[in-house]
Amino acid sequence: MAFALKGVAYVTGAGSGIGQFAAYSLAKQGVRQFALLDRNPSTATITELKKRYPDVSIKEIELDVSNEGAINDSVEQTVKEFGRIDYALNNAGIGGALETTDKIELSDFQRILTVNTTGVWLCQRAQIRQMLKQEKRSDSERSYRGSIVNTASMYGFIGPSLNVPSTAYTTSKHAVIGLTRADAIAFAPKGIKINALCPGYVATPLVMSSMSAGSVMDNERIKVPAQRVANMDEIGDCVAFLHSEASSYMIGAALVADGGFTIQ
Repeated sequence: MAFALKGVAYVTGAGSGIGQFAAYSLAKQGVRQFALLDRNPSTATITELKKRYPDVSIKEIELDVSNEGAINDSVEQTVKEFGRIDYALNNAGIGGALETTDKIELSDFQRILTVNTTGVWLCQRAQIRQMLKQEKRSDSERSYRGSIVNTASMYGFIGPSLNVPSTAYTTSKHAVIGLTRADAIAFAPKGIKINALCPGYVATPLVMSSMSAGSVMDNERIKVPAQRVANMDEIGDCVAFLHSEASSYMIGAALVADGGFTIQ
């Protein structure tokens, strides 16, 4: 299904994984102006985008999402370069140690929440402030001043498996869904669409490197009704859908793409 996306995309965590493939999916649907943000270089993403879509324009920005000033500056840089932000994906995040509450240190718990929750809030705040200044791209009732998607997780709905004691990560992703819903209510009347994406296990390089037979991740894969982990482009396509007019009546939704894991 073609979504015919037009405008400017701002993607955090764009150097690899979901952010990388979300950029590919957005470009496939028509986006040609990108701000790609990551703590590490987004070289692979940029190279592939330019190979597939030679007319694409890209601004690469180094960004630590725990840095409030850097976030505000990155939004300003994007607007200076492209004039506006139409599609924001707040995807940068970390997994952290697989520890239960009795074993995790306060500093580790706070670090995960700082990146996964506060970082999303800081990015979303800067994006909302910009989107409130810009008009809708068309007069259609399906059009918005801007669309924001926050990467949460299926662990934003459920507790972790006994053999995956990701207490801090799970806490942070529950919070992302709450943040998404609260701001979606506040800003939908003002023309800003905000939703969350909740992936299950995805075939990122890190996951696949730990998928040996009998490993923790292999045992988790077996629990998935679809009997596999998601391909990264499948999750990228979900991002494009949430930004498109096909999802224009979805406000504060938490779209689960987990192969059926959470419905068991």
